[in-house]
Amino acid sequence: MIYVIGHKSPDLDSVAAAIAGADLKNKIYQTAEYVPAIAEDINKETAYVLEKFGFSVPAKASPVAGKQLFLVDHNEESQIVEGGVGAEIVGVVDHHKINFKCEKPVEFKNLPWGSTCTILARQYFCKKIKLDKKLAGLMLAAVLVDTVITKSPTCTDIDKEIISELAKISGIKDWREFGMEIFKVRGAVSDKSAEEIIKGDFKDWNFKAGKFGIGQVETVDPNDFADKEESLMAELAKMQTAGGYHSVILFITDIIKEGSKFLIATSDEAAMEKALKNKLVDNKVYIPGILSRKKQVVPMLTEIFDK
Repeated sequence: MIYVIGHKSPDLDSVAAAIAGADLKNKIYQTAEYVPAIAEDINKETAYVLEKFGFSVPAKASPVAGKQLFLVDHNEESQIVEGGVGAEIVGVVDHHKINFKCEKPVEFKNLPWGSTCTILARQYFCKKIKLDKKLAGLMLAAVLVDTVITKSPTCTDIDKEIISELAKISGIKDWREFGMEIFKVRGAVSDKSAEEIIKGDFKDWNFKAGKFGIGQVETVDPNDFADKEESLMAELAKMQTAGGYHSVILFITDIIKEGSKFLIATSDEAAMEKALKNKLVDNKVYIPGILSRKKQVVPMLTEIFDK
């Protein structure tokens, strides 16, 4: 058995990619040994989309030491499922920066596209493998979320082509409206704790300056977060201390106005201001035009904290 698995704090793209990746591999090799799995509990919009298209939540892969893993939507050691360092990595499909080491050759596909599901969908089409209507809908949802309904700077012409094709196969006539439907679920926070909001889409990065945790939540109405800011700030500080982080960041992205508000717990405020090119006020700042963690936020932090 080979677990096809996404990163810790799984988001929609990582879970959809695990399901699609396992299906694709099983069809290519005429086997059933590839099994979708998750590293941790899924977030709200992932559960919503899985239910919408009739998919069960994949089982958690635990323990994984000594097991075979095919990684999707990540390749960095800090993001691999707990115990994954002791597992055998047999392949990777990802769209993030490469920070991967392996003692033997493995299948490794990394493309600068907006979503891992874009890469997998392209493989289905190139190999002329039939894509199920419901799976096409699941993958479409993942691409729309990762590209912020094509608004993100990570979105490429390939992503737009794949969105169009997946919409046709899934029978979704207005993919923009469908994307907004998901983001309304994604941004709903009334019943979420501060920890749940931060960890809903959260990843670790190891820079030379130390460990950084970066969470993002996209919303159509940032006012929903106004009365939660203090509890979010307190939780970020708690996570920074408990997790040994240099900095923990949550940025709340307004997908309508296309900008993000940053809430930050950091051990070096001056360096953080230099990285973000903005002054912090009470460890907060709004930056217009910021939509992408991968393409915008991480590179800014890397420039200052990874030298």
